[in-house]
Amino acid sequence: MKELLYYQDVMLREFDATIVSKGIDEAGHHYVVLSNTAFYPTGGGQPHDTGTLNTIEVIDVEKIDDEIRHYIQGDLSALDGVIHGKLNWPRRFDHMQQHAGQHILTASFVELFDAQTVSFHLGSEQVTIDIAVDALTEQQLAAAEARANDIILENRPIQTAWITEEELVNYNLRKEVAVTGDIRLVMIPDFDYNGCGGTHPTSTGQVSAIKILGTEKMKGNVRVSFVCGQRVLIELAMRKKVLADVARQLSVPEIEAATTLAKVLSAQKNTEKALVATKEELLTYEAKALVANSEGVVTAAFNQRTMQELQKIARIIVTDQADIMTLLVSENEGKLQFVAAKGKNVTKSMKDVAGKALPLINGKGGGSDQMVQGGGECTMSKEELLVALQNA
Repeated sequence: MKELLYYQDVMLREFDATIVSKGIDEAGHHYVVLSNTAFYPTGGGQPHDTGTLNTIEVIDVEKIDDEIRHYIQGDLSALDGVIHGKLNWPRRFDHMQQHAGQHILTASFVELFDAQTVSFHLGSEQVTIDIAVDALTEQQLAAAEARANDIILENRPIQTAWITEEELVNYNLRKEVAVTGDIRLVMIPDFDYNGCGGTHPTSTGQVSAIKILGTEKMKGNVRVSFVCGQRVLIELAMRKKVLADVARQLSVPEIEAATTLAKVLSAQKNTEKALVATKEELLTYEAKALVANSEGVVTAAFNQRTMQELQKIARIIVTDQADIMTLLVSENEGKLQFVAAKGKNVTKSMKDVAGKALPLINGKGGGSDQMVQGGGECTMSKEELLVALQNA
């Protein structure tokens, strides 16, 4: 492990090596094993490197037992003898920034609040750490972020060392190591000492910056989402674009966008409440008009009325008129819907009405003896369905 190129020189972008073996795994993926490699395999929360071997694309790198497999997108026969490896450097350096940033932010939470990280995930857009606490305040998050960025600005060296288990007592480790034998330490002097097999820049300044994006509860811990380095600029550009768009639509400066949007949403809620109240009044008026023009059974056929509207009209009618039954039908986008309801003095069950009408439209429905609703296909006109309901 010590002799691997990605440990010998973490900044190495290109290298030469010889092919030791070739193979095809159980899933049919082609891979090669090299005499040495600068390609980092997936492990320790850090994704694998990509790049090329000669001109052949490396799409995955995995450590299987004692060999590092370079999975390629191409023909194995095209690779033989000495090959030239070239890393996808922007991807590798991004992973190094995020991984080192995680060490720094994790150590900041430990130093300030004795809050340990229990898991770490380096995603394609954000990084997360799960911290073993019930809650973190905005003040704590701000303090940890500020401390982490101070360490970055100090541009402290990020050092590595291979030690034995017996030598562990000489280092103030942030947490116990889980491996035995040769142990690789990643150290930021006078700040963080941690066993880690990942790749990191050679100084904290190369992490550039850390920005916490948010938190959420996760299985009794607090998950903190953040970005480092170039991802901070990408995140800033995205948020700037969104903010500028919102400000443009509101016709205000960006700094006033939040307060203006709050006013707009408040006004919208008030308008929606007024519209709901007005609609209720109109439905009440409509229900009373239907009763005034009917005797015994109130019927009506509509276009594009929602089931909720049909139900409200029906309730208003039968609540005010104990001796009346109402049958309402609407055709909506190629479907028929109906509501049947009765006043408290009417003995006929509305379930019987629905039971006879639903098969006529290949429909489904449900309800009680007092009110039913259903819908189905336009096998007949809405007027014909209304007649069928009356005759049920």
